[in-house]
Amino acid sequence: MPQVKIGVVVSTKMQKSVVVKVESLRAHALYKKKIKRSKRIKAHDDLGVKVGQKVKIIETRPISANIHFKVQEVLE
Repeated sequence: MPQVKIGVVVSTKMQKSVVVKVESLRAHALYKKKIKRSKRIKAHDDLGVKVGQKVKIIETRPISANIHFKVQEVLE
């Protein structure tokens, strides 16, 4: 089953590709405090999204050396 992630578009400078910032919460191993972690994931874009839009990305076959996700839909 492919991974589905929700994030915010931070860059659209590539052709038909975008960079999506995905944030997650995890607990510190010793102190159990919630820590916000973020990842920048490159995704293929056929929809023409803009910077700042919230999108849902889904894992797919490797499209290039660094791109393994594609934009499924725009949420906001």
